[in-house]
Amino acid sequence: MAHWLVKQEPTSYSFSTLLRDGRTRWDGVHNALALRHLRAMRPGDEAIFYHSGGERACVGILRVASSPRPDPGDSRGSWFVEVTPVRALARPVPLAEIRADRAFEGFTLLRMSRLSVMPVPEPMYARLLALSERAGPSVLTAGGTGRGRAGARQRRRTSARRRR
Repeated sequence: MAHWLVKQEPTSYSFSTLLRDGRTRWDGVHNALALRHLRAMRPGDEAIFYHSGGERACVGILRVASSPRPDPGDSRGSWFVEVTPVRALARPVPLAEIRADRAFEGFTLLRMSRLSVMPVPEPMYARLLALSERAGPSVLTAGGTGRGRAGARQRRRTSARRRR
C-alpha cells in the first residue's frame, strides 16, 4: 500500500465535507507531476488530507476506492480517483510543525508547496500520524492565536496592560 498527501482548499471541499459525503471523486488535477502521482494511486492506498490556504494543516486520512480513470467531463485531459474517508486525525498537524521537524527533510510538501498530489514515504507517513496523536498544543494553538510573531506581540501587549 502506498501513501499519499492530497491538498484541497477547505473553503472549496473540506475533510468534514468528505466525512459527511462518505465518498467523492478526487479530480481537477492538471499539474503534470501531480497528475502522474494521481494516476499511480491504487485502490486501498491511503492519503493524508491536507487543508491548504489559510489553514495549512494535515487534518484527516482518506482511502483510494477506485483505480484512476480519465475524467470525461474535463477537456484538459485530467484523471480522477474515488476516495472515502478513513478518519480525522486526532489533532491537525500544521505545516509549521512539519517544517520544524527534521524527520521531514526533503519532504515534497516542503520543496514543492504548490503540488496538490504527492507521495509520502512510509517513515514520514508514520511520523505525521505520530505527531497527530501527540498530546499537547500544536504550533497553531500554542498561545492561542496561531498568528506567529504577530500573535506573540499581541499577547505581550495584553500582558503589559494587565500588569499596569
